[in-house]
Amino acid sequence: MQEIQLKLRPAGTHDLELIAGLATRIWYDHYVPIIGVEQVRYMLELMYSEDSLREQMQVKGHHFYIVETEPGAVGFVSLHEQAPGDWFLNKFYLLQDRSGRGLGTAVLRALHELLQPARITLTVNRQNYKSINFYFKNGFTIQRVADFDIGQGYVMNDFVMTWER
Repeated sequence: MQEIQLKLRPAGTHDLELIAGLATRIWYDHYVPIIGVEQVRYMLELMYSEDSLREQMQVKGHHFYIVETEPGAVGFVSLHEQAPGDWFLNKFYLLQDRSGRGLGTAVLRALHELLQPARITLTVNRQNYKSINFYFKNGFTIQRVADFDIGQGYVMNDFVMTWER
């Protein structure tokens, strides 16, 4: 298989519009069948408004990276370090037309190279079978089931998954 050429470009506040635009496209393509259009709208407003993204970057210490390949931005990731070497993967999103080609695995490899993590933890919707299988394939295991109330009557029904060196 041909090696995927990608770049993880550190993102800043100048990228807020790009991140929000990618999130909108990806969430409508991927999550509407899983959680419905109303919850997608709510979660985009909650987590991907420019104010929310700015707070995540500047207040919460989340590190955002734009995933770039030819011809440009195809996704983004966001992480924060919970303890030395212990990272939480807040966001990992790629355009749907890029899935199934090894790009996600290449992004994880690039993150491992960049961060040298001892552990990476994430949450994933329990009905998001495609992503769950992707994480299994890349060495993550389910640690527990967790439900998160995100307001307005919406609950995220997730698995907490981890990868450890």
